[in-house]
This record gives sequence, C-alpha cells and structure tokens, in this order.
Amino acid sequence: MGFSRNSCINSMEPSFSSKAQTLCNTEFEDSEFDEYEVKFKSLLYKMIWDFGLGCVIPQRRRRSSGEDEKKGGDVKLEHNKAWLLAESGGCGADEPHSVHSSFRFSLCSQVELESMTVNNRCSATVLMVNLDNGLLTDSKSRDSKWKRIESLERSISPVAHSLIRFSYSEIVSATRNFYKGRVLGRGALSCVFRGRVGFMRTAVAIKRLDKEDKECSKAFCRELMIASSLHNPYIVPLVGFCIDAEEGLFLVYKYVSGGSLERFLHGKKKGKKGVPALPWSARYKVAIGIAEAIEYLHNGTERCVVHRDIKPSNILLSSKHTPKLCDFGLAAWTPAPSIPFLCKTVKGTFGYLAPEYFQHGKVSDKTDVYAFGVVLLELITGRKPIEPKRGPGEENLVSWAKPLLQQESVEKLLDPRLKFTQKNINRISRMAQAAAACISHEESRRPEMGEILRTLRGKDASGLTKKKAILLGNSTVIDSYPQLQRTKSEMKSVFALAMLGVESEDDNNVHSR
Repeated sequence: MGFSRNSCINSMEPSFSSKAQTLCNTEFEDSEFDEYEVKFKSLLYKMIWDFGLGCVIPQRRRRSSGEDEKKGGDVKLEHNKAWLLAESGGCGADEPHSVHSSFRFSLCSQVELESMTVNNRCSATVLMVNLDNGLLTDSKSRDSKWKRIESLERSISPVAHSLIRFSYSEIVSATRNFYKGRVLGRGALSCVFRGRVGFMRTAVAIKRLDKEDKECSKAFCRELMIASSLHNPYIVPLVGFCIDAEEGLFLVYKYVSGGSLERFLHGKKKGKKGVPALPWSARYKVAIGIAEAIEYLHNGTERCVVHRDIKPSNILLSSKHTPKLCDFGLAAWTPAPSIPFLCKTVKGTFGYLAPEYFQHGKVSDKTDVYAFGVVLLELITGRKPIEPKRGPGEENLVSWAKPLLQQESVEKLLDPRLKFTQKNINRISRMAQAAAACISHEESRRPEMGEILRTLRGKDASGLTKKKAILLGNSTVIDSYPQLQRTKSEMKSVFALAMLGVESEDDNNVHSR
C-alpha cells in the first residue's frame, strides 16, 4: 500500500476530525519523512514475505538476492503471467481515499505491475500471483510432443525405409478430409477410411489412431514394426505411414474390396434380397486361408506373432473370396510358440477370448488357436459368438456348440440358410473336427496351427482323431476328454464373463478393416 501526507484528512471518523487536522497540518522535514517511508516499506516487505504472499520486488532487489536474470523466451513467458491486485481507493496520488474503504480487484500483466511499482502511481497489494495464462503449459506440451515424435522416429527407423512415408496433406486429400462416407470401420482407439493415393490413384485403407490416447505412440510403433515384417498372401500388407506432430499418426494398408467376413456372415439385410450367404465352398476356403495366415504368424517369421484379435470383422475377402487377415493393433511378439506371457490389461473382443486369457491375462499362440476355433463355429453355424436374444442355453456359441459336438447331431450346427449336401460332407466334417479341438478349455489340449491346417486339408488328422472321433454316419461326436464336459453352472459362469462389456446385439465395438 502507498502512503500520502494529505490522504489522512478525510479518512478518520468525525469524532477525531480536529485531532486529525492538527496532526496533518504539522510540518515534517523531508529527511524525516523519507526515513519513515523507508522503515514503513521495509516493514511491509517483511510482513508480506513472512506470510508468503510474494510481494513484487523491484529489479535492484532481485539482483541483490543472487538470482540470475531469465533470458530469451523465459523473460517473455514471465511477462505473460497475470497478477491479481487489490487496490484501495484511487490510483492518483492526489486522490483522497479511506483506509476503511472496500478493496477493488483487478488483473494486470507483469510489465504493467512493474511500471506501477516504479512510478508509485498506484497503491496496491498483491493478493495472488502467477495466474498462468497457459502459454507456459502450452510450450511444455509442445516440447513434450516433439520429444515423443523424435523418439518414435528413432524406434521405427530400422523399417521406415521399406515403407512409403505420406504427408498429412496427402492423407487429407486421399480421404477427402476424412469424409464420413469413406469410413470403413471404427475401433476403440482408431478409425479406418477408404482412400486413393499416388498418381495411379491406388486404393488404400488409412487407419487413423486416436491422438488423444496416451498409448497412441506405443501402439503405432508396435503395429508398424510387426505389420511391416509380415509377407504372406493371406495377410493384408502395410503400404506406408504418416507421422504429424499436430494431427496424429496414420497407417496405410492395401485396400481389400470384398468387405469383411463379418458382413457376409452377420450383415444386416439391405432390401428384400439382403446380403447373400457365403456358400460352403467359400467358407471352407476362408477356413484354409486364415489357418495359413495364423500358422505363418506363429511359425513363419523370425519371431512368433500372436494376433490376439482374430474375428470375422478382421478377416477381409477379395472379390474371389480369398481371405486376408488384418488389424494388428493388438498383436504382440512372443519369445517362441507355446511360451506364454502375462498381460496386465486384457484387450480383445469377448466371445473370442480364450479362458486363460480373460481370466488370468495369459497369452500365447494357443490364444489365437481358441479364437480361430470360434471363427470356425461361426462359419459352420452362421451364428455370432454372443447373442443375448437367443433362447436360454444358446446365448454363447461355444457353450451351445460343445454338447452338440460331443453328443448330438452335427447337422443341428449347420447354418440353416445353406443346404447341406453330400458333396460338402467331408469339408464340413473336417471343419467341425478342427473347431472341437480348438475350443478346448485347457490350452495344453489345443493343437498347434500346423496340425489344425493338416486336419482341414484332410492330409493328416491322426493327431486329432486320437482326441476326437466325428461319426457323420450317425451324426454324433464322441469326446474322450472329461474336462470338456462342463456343468451348467460353469457354463453360466463363462457366459457371464463373456457378456461383460456387451452393450447390444449390434456389438458397437466391432469394426471392419
């Protein structure tokens, strides 16, 4: 607060007016007043610092304290801070005011505050300091963002040369500024757009990762590193990528025109004709192709890859119904096949998760084997893995199909939309045999993908026939494993776990690639 000789005349109450007049008419020597002012300011500084209110210190005092002057951008940021003042009375030196008057609050910048302090043109007390206007925070955020980008560039440098690097403007042009009509599918933390790039206008699928996700950079790096190392006719190839510090991260895959297996098996009807059902020959072709892809992931690369999200929406079909596995957002490397590792967070789609995975977070190549068994059941039955609107006991596909594979007629499993003929009996038999082995509750009982592939092709089923004997002559299935004969209470428990997170029959989490 400031102090003025004339300011006290009108500040006292009427009963003390005569005394106040006498006091204020007394002549003070300039030296005496200066000494009093110095003592007053020293006392004021001490009081403010003792109470931690951070009073504004003149420039000369800050230098004497031994602190270095801030340089460059730091000075500018300091000047951009906001200060809250409590002013008593007017700001003019000659304007009288009362010490009992109410405070008037106002905001000012650092520069304005220093100017007022030097000129002594305003009596003000700093009540609150450093109301940051966000510039400092924004600067730190930008620095952190660039550091993450630099780290990401270093991480992908070993494989970046083998891919096409697209600019953000090319991504915007390819997707027509992310036009909604070009959306192919949505995931929990990503969205896929159809687009065209290059002089030849090559069709691609552009996956845009959620830039607000804290794990976005790690997920991008992992998927790029894994997908770029895969070269198989039954796997969608990665074409390129885009890294933009402001707009986010993008992965560019080859576009597969036929749509997803999800659409053919469970697609909603459009018009009277609806989506045509896949014939048995196409379903068998899909089963062989995806088995080839998974076998390649587990044993055909330098490091074993576990996909962790095998389902019909991640299986694309060409115009000739050639299947291609896609979406490696959850894929992970493992030390070797059949060597499990633990995940802290269970990710994937309920209905396809192996029991040891969603119960204990245990992941291995057998996790993919179980999911593939569920896909085989979908190909055979035409049903979804979880259908809440089904009758009691039929909501969970695996729980419903196991007793039929063990005791009842296999014909009861077949998709009613298709006619069952003797021509397809062998293929359907092998698919059912493979599915029964894959969905074993115990991971050690599940065969490896190489054995499953041989069973599907009918070349060597000896390994599975020791465990399963499918007798299509009388349409019964004999299972030698007692652990597969689950009680009703156990089935209900598994179903309850599988139903977690399922919002509706439409399955909002399903996304095509």
